[in-house]
Amino acid sequence: MRLRRTVEKTEQLTLNDIASFRLGDYIVHIDHGVGVFGGLVKMKDDYGRVKEVVKLMYRDGDVVFVSVHSLHKISRFRSREGEQPKINKLGSKTWQTLKNNAKSRVKDIAKDLIQLYAKRKASKGYAYSPDTYLQEELESSFMYEDTPDQEKATKAVKLDMEDTCPMDRLVCGDVGFGKTEVAVRAAFKAVADNKQVAVLVPTTILALQHYNTFTSRLKDFPCTIDYVSRLRTAKQITDIKNRLASGKLDIVIGTHKMLGGGFSFKDLGLLIIDEEQKFGVSSKEKLRTLKESVDTLTLTATPIPRTLQFSLLGARDLSIINTPPPNRIPVQTEIIKFDKDDIRGILNYELNRGGQVFFVHNNVEELPSIGEILQRLVPDARICIAHGQMESKQLENKVLDFIKGEYDILLCTTIIENGLDIPNANTILISQAQNIGLSDLHQLRGRVGRSNRKAFCYLIVPPLVSITDDARRRLKAIEEFSDLGSGFNIAMQDLDIRGAGNLLGAEQSGFISDMGYETYQKILSEAMEELGVETGYETAASSDGFYTDCTVETDQPALIPDGYIDITAEKIRLYKQLDSLSSDKELDRLSSTLEDRFGPLPAEVVNLFNVVKLRNAASKLGFEKAIVKNGLQIMFFISNQMSPYYKSDVFKRIIDNIGNTRFEFKQSEGRLKLVTRGVDSLEKALGNIRIFS
Repeated sequence: MRLRRTVEKTEQLTLNDIASFRLGDYIVHIDHGVGVFGGLVKMKDDYGRVKEVVKLMYRDGDVVFVSVHSLHKISRFRSREGEQPKINKLGSKTWQTLKNNAKSRVKDIAKDLIQLYAKRKASKGYAYSPDTYLQEELESSFMYEDTPDQEKATKAVKLDMEDTCPMDRLVCGDVGFGKTEVAVRAAFKAVADNKQVAVLVPTTILALQHYNTFTSRLKDFPCTIDYVSRLRTAKQITDIKNRLASGKLDIVIGTHKMLGGGFSFKDLGLLIIDEEQKFGVSSKEKLRTLKESVDTLTLTATPIPRTLQFSLLGARDLSIINTPPPNRIPVQTEIIKFDKDDIRGILNYELNRGGQVFFVHNNVEELPSIGEILQRLVPDARICIAHGQMESKQLENKVLDFIKGEYDILLCTTIIENGLDIPNANTILISQAQNIGLSDLHQLRGRVGRSNRKAFCYLIVPPLVSITDDARRRLKAIEEFSDLGSGFNIAMQDLDIRGAGNLLGAEQSGFISDMGYETYQKILSEAMEELGVETGYETAASSDGFYTDCTVETDQPALIPDGYIDITAEKIRLYKQLDSLSSDKELDRLSSTLEDRFGPLPAEVVNLFNVVKLRNAASKLGFEKAIVKNGLQIMFFISNQMSPYYKSDVFKRIIDNIGNTRFEFKQSEGRLKLVTRGVDSLEKALGNIRIFS
């Protein structure tokens, strides 16, 4: 069965937390600062019509009512747990000063990094040829059906490669979701154009695993592959260097050892980096110089904050693989204490169904004694020990023997975190899990559940009262986010747990503590735009680069009536979701969903959808404000008359088409506007301005 459905942007995870607010929650309004959520309330407008607004409470009893069409301006306050924010005073300069300082500081820190990415965007790279018949043959030989996200990521990577601008794409997908296949296809596309490919991986085991995968997938194609790690002899390394320099080796896979001296390529065209966060600072500096002129593809399950940050802001291209492979079952995750009877039962259950077990204990000295305990619990089990301090050939043999099924339990350190793909191993126990980072726990859990068999992950910890708050939050997060495709959630939660700090580098900043995480995102996004980097922050509306946040005023009732949906939390969630949608296609899909769930849309809800469509269409045309009242439609242009908008193609298009509409130009109080009469519905107002699109 082919998976025809595609996963749209709005179904993917975003920074916007559309979970409903609760009374008393701290919120941040981008214009007014930190306040307290006072609920959804009904108010009458000047014409006696009822409308719904969000009530925000500030210091000294001040209150602000926010239209449901401006929910993109508010967000939940998120900072380090336990830190109470300062409630702002309306009308004071404190909030604006804080925003300006944050923006200024962000600009100072980000300038170098942004210039690097901007330089990269502006530079010319190699434009690859369109797919050959060999490329199509390789892709059709994949033994599994592509998931919709995998298909989309592959297409995006190939389009990037065919462009003259050097590619810098991050593919974020959960463990086992098919990132490596995307990399194989990209690598072969490069080789088909006589370019060389370097695949950089963090561990020796992963280098071997990738070598086996690439060799297996490309065995029927004209392509030479080798790998570099501490498992190779000096003679083998020298041979690889010579073949790379002469162009006789097409694809080389290796650890950071490959970044050392002596490795030179005849014509490197593509750099693939697996789990970039695992490399040290010096390795990343070498990578940075290597990446300037070649296409770069980065693969990760849980991106680090800085990598994630630049991708979300558009300084790097981002593809998210959220769709799990068919028949994949989520890994059941449990927090347990070290109880010998429980562990014996867990081990026996897996071994009795013919499976294998990973037991992770990240202390090399204690592995032998842990091995003795496990042997006493399950005397018949065949146990082998593996860790990074072992002699390289011995380590390789142990892992290969486990893969072949000659051992039942692999007792190891976190060395297995990346790379091992053993479908028969479907239980993992992680000892002292409170000492392991959140993304590392997620990666370790990804070693199991790679088949259609139910898999289990057990986090062995001391009593929860004896561990730190951050450790408890990590454990809670890894237990909570056990669904397939939760790597992106994990990354966001990891970022949240780390708390206040500068996302762009090592320097610390207290701004997140003062304004909350999401507002910092918006400030950072604005700073990036002002520094000339196109951003992808989804609340921004643009008109050929001329930003305008269009507001709509109407006397038509536009709300979700209590008779249609009477649950306040659900209404807020829907209002916020509506407010975030930027295309008619997305809005129509949500409209169909509401109709399926709650029945035919009342006139007020239809109006609500039309308000959002009108706002989106007006924003793209450069209008700052739209009024639809008393049979009049008034569209206000950007108030800054010196704006380059007035020399843009968009404005010229409106001028050229004005004769085909019932609009006429008016100017009053220095504001330029279009006015038309006889507009008795939002639908008609929308039709009027679509003529200019």
